[in-house]
Amino acid sequence: MPVATTNGHAVTPALGTSELLRVVTAGSVDDGKSTLIGRLLLDSKQILEDQLAAVERTTLEQGGAEGLNLALLTDGLRAERERGITIDVAYRYFATPRRRFVLADTPGHVEYTRNMVTGASRSDVSIVLVDARAGVVEQSRRHASISALLRIPHVVLCVNKMDLVGFDRAVFERVAEEFTGLATRLGVEDVTAIPISALLGDNVVEPSPSMPWFTGSPLLRHLEDIELIPEGRTGGARLPVQWVLPTAGGPEERCYAGQVSGGVLRPGDDVSVLPSGESGRITRIETFDGELDEAAAPRAVTVHLTGGLHAVRGDMIVAAAEPPALTTELEATLCWMSEEPLVPGDGLLLKHTTRTVRARVGELRFRLDNDSLEHEPAPPRLTLNDLAGVRIAVDEPLALDPYRDNRVTGSFILIDEATNATVAGGMVDAALAVGG
Repeated sequence: MPVATTNGHAVTPALGTSELLRVVTAGSVDDGKSTLIGRLLLDSKQILEDQLAAVERTTLEQGGAEGLNLALLTDGLRAERERGITIDVAYRYFATPRRRFVLADTPGHVEYTRNMVTGASRSDVSIVLVDARAGVVEQSRRHASISALLRIPHVVLCVNKMDLVGFDRAVFERVAEEFTGLATRLGVEDVTAIPISALLGDNVVEPSPSMPWFTGSPLLRHLEDIELIPEGRTGGARLPVQWVLPTAGGPEERCYAGQVSGGVLRPGDDVSVLPSGESGRITRIETFDGELDEAAAPRAVTVHLTGGLHAVRGDMIVAAAEPPALTTELEATLCWMSEEPLVPGDGLLLKHTTRTVRARVGELRFRLDNDSLEHEPAPPRLTLNDLAGVRIAVDEPLALDPYRDNRVTGSFILIDEATNATVAGGMVDAALAVGG
């Protein structure tokens, strides 16, 4: 993979992070998401013998006569197996000699839109499955829209069940053209279409002999070949403080631990601590393995600062020359995840990186059409799975970046203070009022 650069300096990827790819699968109910992941794991030899034996037993108990029920490898909830659909987000981890993967199998039904948003929020690649017989349907459009809204940089269209349409090239090309046009209109820059049969394994791990007309890579090889631009390594440096550590450097030196969430930190850099605005300089950057000459996102590090700086958990160490906006009011796009509606004026907790503050939701600005991302008139309240634009006021200043610039420092969650339940995920559109 190419080495990223920031401000003219070469950036060495953190150990192991360059091989990690986060993948989310989405699509309409019964398009074969769980079967695809099961096939991917099975054919890449990632299934343990006891797991395979358990799936074989369950398949026989269910009366399966046409091979393994591969969906059992991911549909782990009893309700999922009884209803034959995916309900929760199932995560699976595996590795090839070229790359490590985190696969998130997300629900397809509209009532579980919040689960799809949760699984996709940190993904690098979105795999959208479409049944070759049905083509692009409402849920396909919704998942393409959510992928675009969350700014997932790579989208892969898997036209599944090609065996049921006789591996017809014209069917594949018609579906691919329709979906690619939709994704392009939504602002997705990289779309790749692959014809597959998850049940039979065609073009999942190995090329399909039944589709010699397709000259692209099978799915796994395509995922291995995707070149990622390391997220968060451009722009100003950001280090949310997670832990304050003692140091032997005397009262004028303190050290702070956290995960770099943007840009690159180097010894000698001038930094500020927000929201206080105190300034200082980095003297050392350390990890468990020793000192570093630089630390790029998403590296977890400890930084030593001079200048008598004082910071606490929830503060953010930032590049002095490129600070984020410090604000007490913001505009954001929310995905409402609670069965209790959101009414303007409701008070909640807002958690942003390592900082938690009290917040109040003000004006509902608009609701998003889940299929097209078009703005609709604002409703009087938000209900489960609504996507909408809101204004939020917080009682303490937050250091925010727009979500389009940084998916970590531009996102947050809302928490019900009484139950401690997460009720919404949010993406920062703009900072409004500057706080001191």
